[in-house]
Amino acid sequence: MITEIPAGTLINNRYLIKKLLGQGGFGRTYLAFDKYRFNESCVLKEFVPATNQENIILKSKELFEREAKVLYQIEHPQIPKFLASVTDGKRLFIVQEYIDGKTYSQILQDRLSTKGRPFSESEVRIWLQGILPILEYIHQRKIIHRDISLDNIMLAESNPQPILIDFGVVKEKFTQLLAGNPVNSLNNNHYSLQGSVVGKIGYSPPEQLRLGQCYPSSDLYALAVCVIVLLTGRMPYLLIDESLNWQWQRYSNVSRKLASILDKMLAEKPSDRFQSASEILRELNHQNQTQNQAQNPSTQSPINQFFQKSPLKIFQRQKTQPNPQTTNTNSSGFTQNSESLNQLYSQTPVSLNPGFLEYCQQELMNVIGPFATVLMQQTLETSPNLTVEEFIAAISDAIPDEKRAQEFKNKIQSLSVSQLPPLKQPAIQTTTQQSLGNTPAITNPEFLKHCHQELTSFIGPVAKVILEDTLAQHPQLTTQELIDTLVSEIPSQERAQEFKQSIGKYVISN
Repeated sequence: MITEIPAGTLINNRYLIKKLLGQGGFGRTYLAFDKYRFNESCVLKEFVPATNQENIILKSKELFEREAKVLYQIEHPQIPKFLASVTDGKRLFIVQEYIDGKTYSQILQDRLSTKGRPFSESEVRIWLQGILPILEYIHQRKIIHRDISLDNIMLAESNPQPILIDFGVVKEKFTQLLAGNPVNSLNNNHYSLQGSVVGKIGYSPPEQLRLGQCYPSSDLYALAVCVIVLLTGRMPYLLIDESLNWQWQRYSNVSRKLASILDKMLAEKPSDRFQSASEILRELNHQNQTQNQAQNPSTQSPINQFFQKSPLKIFQRQKTQPNPQTTNTNSSGFTQNSESLNQLYSQTPVSLNPGFLEYCQQELMNVIGPFATVLMQQTLETSPNLTVEEFIAAISDAIPDEKRAQEFKNKIQSLSVSQLPPLKQPAIQTTTQQSLGNTPAITNPEFLKHCHQELTSFIGPVAKVILEDTLAQHPQLTTQELIDTLVSEIPSQERAQEFKQSIGKYVISN
C-alpha cells in the first residue's frame, strides 16, 4: 500500500506538499503550493492503486489521464478548476484549484450548535437556485457528478454561491479497472459494488448503489437528499423507515409545493423523477411567481403591481409621509446626521427608506450573490411593515454562513444616514422619442408595461423576473439602456433583433 506523503515533499518537482486535507476509500487529498505559479495554493487529489501489478498500474495511469482531460474541460465559476493530471512514480494525482471555505455539512453543524435550528424553506429555495445551474451545465456536457453530498458542496470565502467539488467520474473509472480487487468493497461510507460504484450511502439513489448505473436524475436524487438534510438537520439514515421509504416531512415544516418537488426528485425509479435540473428550476420559478401573485391579489397586471413597489413610488410615499424625527433634509430627502440607522429609524417601516434598501441590496449581493434581490423581495412582501432593525435581523438570519451573516449585520448597522446613496426624484418629461431615450425608464409606466408584454411574447413568464431584477439593480437606466439590456437577455439573436425593432416602433409612435 502506498504510504501517506509527508509535509515538505516535492511532487513532480513542482508541487510542495503542505498538509493532508483528507483521506477516503480512493486515496488522499493534500494542500500544496505550486512553485511554478508563485507558490499559489492548490489541491492534489491522489488516487492510490490497491495493487502492485505493473500492468494494472500502467493501465490505470492511461485511464486516469484520459478521464482527467474530461474534467479539465469544465469551466464554471462554481466548480474548482481542474489544473492538471500528474504522475509521480506509481502515484496518480489530479491538481485542482484550492477552495478556502466550509462544506455545507460543516455549515449545518455550526448552525445547529449556534442557532439550534436547520435551514428554512426560503433558504433552501435560494440554495437550490444557486446549485441547479451547475448540474445543468455538467449534464449538458454528458458529465454526471456521481458523488453529491453536503460534504462535496462548499461555501467559499470569495464566492457567495455554492461550489460543487470532488467529482466521482475518475473514481468510478478507476474502480471499474480494479473491479476484481476485493480491497475496494466498502471504505469510509463509499460503497463499491464489485469495485464499480461510486457514491455515498444515504445520498446515492438505488440504481447507483445496486447496479452502478448513473443518470442526470441520479445527481438530482442526491441533491434532494442534501436539501432534506438541510431542512431537518438530520442525517439521511434517520429519515428513512424500515421499508426504505423517505419520511422526512415529519421533521420539517415546508409547503406542499416544495415537498412535491423534493418527493419527485427522490422517486425510486429514475423515470419518475425530474429528468433535468432546468425542469426543477422552471418549477421553482413558477411556484415563486404563483406565490407572489397570491400574496398580492389585484386586478392589475403583474408588471403594474411591480410599479407600485418600485423605488420611485416608495420615494414618493416618503416625501408625502415624512418621518416626524426628520429635522434637516437634503435634496435627496435624507436626514443629514451621523445617528445609527437603529436609533433614527427604530419605528419607521423599512419600505419608506429606499436609499437604505438600495445600499442593503448592494451589500447583500456581496454576500449571497444575485439572489439578494429575491431574498429582499420575499422578506418585504411577507412583512412590509418591518422596521430597519427587524429587517436587518430577518435578512441576517437567512444567510447560511454565521460569519458572513454577522459581517453583513455589522456593516449595515454601522451605516449612518449621511452615507446613504442619493436617490433623486427624476423629473417626468414628455414621451417624445428624444425624452424616452434620455429619461429613466422607471418614470414611464406605460412604456414598461408595453415592454413587459413584448418581452413575455418572446421569452415567456421569465420576462417579469428579468425586467424586475434589471430595474431593481439599475433604477436609473434610461429607456434606451433598458432596451439594450433586455435585448442581451434573449438567447436567439434573431428574436432579440425582432424584439428591439418592435420596441423601437413603440418609441417612435409615442
